[in-house]
Amino acid sequence: MSLSNFFKLIYNEQIKIYIRKSTWAMYLILAILVIGIGFIEFTFGENETYEMGEQWRIELEKENEQLLKEDEEFERKLAEGSEDLPFAPDMDKYKINSFYLQEDIKPVPFGAWQFIYETEMLLSLISLFTIIIAANIISSEHRWGTIKLLLIRPISRTTILLSKYVSVLIFAVVTALFLFIFSFLTGAILFGLEPGVNPHAVVYDFANTVKGVNISEEVDYLKYASLPLETFSNYAYHMVILIMMTTLALMISTIFKNNALAIGVAIFLMFAGNSIVAFFHEYSWAKYILFANIDLSQYINDNPMLEGLSLNFSIMILLIHFIIFIGVSWLVFVKRDVTE
Repeated sequence: MSLSNFFKLIYNEQIKIYIRKSTWAMYLILAILVIGIGFIEFTFGENETYEMGEQWRIELEKENEQLLKEDEEFERKLAEGSEDLPFAPDMDKYKINSFYLQEDIKPVPFGAWQFIYETEMLLSLISLFTIIIAANIISSEHRWGTIKLLLIRPISRTTILLSKYVSVLIFAVVTALFLFIFSFLTGAILFGLEPGVNPHAVVYDFANTVKGVNISEEVDYLKYASLPLETFSNYAYHMVILIMMTTLALMISTIFKNNALAIGVAIFLMFAGNSIVAFFHEYSWAKYILFANIDLSQYINDNPMLEGLSLNFSIMILLIHFIIFIGVSWLVFVKRDVTE
């Protein structure tokens, strides 16, 4: 395999990806969502954007007293069935304030790193976009009839398939970087930068969650953590999910010549993955399902989705699935007759 030909193929695939208006629409959607989240946080958020003074403990104690009064008023009117029901107070803020007071830690202002931490939920949207690109990258060649022109080149089918796979991964990484950088810039403009190069803040600590409690449920465990470290860790865990879903989508794209069918199946599996695991959770073989192992962050709190799962086991299962997805993609792409 000539590296020059391989890089030329990747370059051509990147052009194919970014020449589409739909690709730029994905970036526009991400940008609008980040700005929207920033606007909502800036307008309605109760996070302090200024640095507290020496009397920060008194400020937090007064804020907690006010939150307790509002909560008592809310509960009273709720019990009375009052029609003039006020908004429920943010008692999570009360818990966080109490943690700062208990640990004698002065809060840092809400800034760019905390905003990035909040926009990490959009990484799931990047997975969706990448799946669409991956599911479309080969099936679209059949739909447009360009697959024959692609395969008559003096380049092996293996090299062509690999270039498409690497191109999709490049798109995923670039899009994740776009989200990170755009979120950081938006957060810096709206909220400023926290003091220091490694700002810390109070976040939920799922590592101390009682085993057996689903991390989606409300928990009271908090920790004082490095925001950059937490952010990079979450991005890294999500990249594992993204790579596996991209590889699955590529396999689906090689199997189905129909563009819409390939995208539909890939998106369905993405959204239905956890439901599939939940449906078969009573069976011992459910632990071998891809979606039971794909989120490695479940081992932060030693709270796997199913009994019998461990970090080493999940890594092994992911590697097996990865090899199967790549192997099926290669076998179908190399052996398929495109003369019809």
